[in-house]
Amino acid sequence: MPQSPGALRATPARVAIIGQGYVGLPVAMRAVEAGFDVIGLDIDKHRVSELTAGRSFVGDVPDEELRRALASGRYSPADSYEAVRGFDVAVITVPTPLRESVPDLSYIEDAAEQLSAFVRAGCTVILESTTYPGTTEELVLPILERGSGLRAGTDFHVGYSPERIDLGNSTHRFGNTPKVVSGLGAEGLEKVASFYATLVERVVPVSSPKVAELTKLLENTFRHVNIALMNELAIFANQLDIDIWEAIDAASTKPFGYLRFTPGPGVGGHCLPVDPSYLSWQVRRQLGQSFRFIELANDINDHMPLYVVQRATRMLNARSLAVRGSTLLLVGLSYKPNTGDIREAPALKVISLLQDLGADLVGVDPHVEPYRWPEHVTPAELTAEVVERADLAIILTPHAAIDLSMLGTAAIPVLDTQRSLQGPYVETL
Repeated sequence: MPQSPGALRATPARVAIIGQGYVGLPVAMRAVEAGFDVIGLDIDKHRVSELTAGRSFVGDVPDEELRRALASGRYSPADSYEAVRGFDVAVITVPTPLRESVPDLSYIEDAAEQLSAFVRAGCTVILESTTYPGTTEELVLPILERGSGLRAGTDFHVGYSPERIDLGNSTHRFGNTPKVVSGLGAEGLEKVASFYATLVERVVPVSSPKVAELTKLLENTFRHVNIALMNELAIFANQLDIDIWEAIDAASTKPFGYLRFTPGPGVGGHCLPVDPSYLSWQVRRQLGQSFRFIELANDINDHMPLYVVQRATRMLNARSLAVRGSTLLLVGLSYKPNTGDIREAPALKVISLLQDLGADLVGVDPHVEPYRWPEHVTPAELTAEVVERADLAIILTPHAAIDLSMLGTAAIPVLDTQRSLQGPYVETL
């Protein structure tokens, strides 16, 4: 399988990236860097306007990188599918949320439908959106064939390659993270692998799109289940008066047979709260059975925000304070450190629960953009004055840009859900 550029470069290749979000925009930037002419398509007109002006909302893509791509003339943001006409490769990176625990594939369906009008002989369409095994062949492929009048595997090619974007990770970035690739038939696999070989250091071919789709769900289900184990252990360890973090540190010294996972206020982002449920849903739909590990992990992780609120309530009670009327300082609202991604963030459920109890909430997060800021949470910077006015602080996400040291020496109780701080009034999860 090819591991270097060449197969697509006999003629200048035109690449369409459908969706310019946290996955699509980094892929688009890397494709521009590799020398492709890239159409970055997104149906959100405001997002396209911002991208055209050189303003990035993705932390992993600085404004400077976006502006270089625009200045090169090889990156064109667009909000109309007409712009993708003549594409050689199209990559679909649209959202796949859950709606009442059922996968919502409407974004994939719409992208495939719109794209099908521009599918032509020799082109390649690749799905990257996380989904259940079978989506590429059973859903996307028929839509493309019906709309184009062409036959996949003969006239054009179809494949699946799961995204592995880890927001805020400065070590494992898009280009140096191995890319799992698949295609319909040997030639389809060759086309997909050849394209990604121009973007990443290593491609990992698998035998079918279903295997590639399951690979993504396996990766995130593994994390989801192990985080749930640590979360439940943290609850019981606290009740048993045992420091779970010290135990985790000690276990982490074992050089084999152990991988370090840590507890937290819940799971967030698109991947962990959503992806395992795609697999569970498919197993129930197709096999009529329950995926008990996933359902148990969902139950544990979904209840961690409630546990955080219960711990905070106990800490206030110890000072003869009720939640109602107290000022609570929430530090870090996004779902992971050093990003502004607030999708499915545990902080949102913590906020909702505390608001229901009548708390006055102040939030500190320099990464979350104003239009994504939660309602009825007063934005603030972490200053001595802000800390002094609070009755309790909860550290949910310890961003590097936030100096937590003043909380360590403050006279207010602090619930640190990530063990990022030490101090006389600091409790860990």
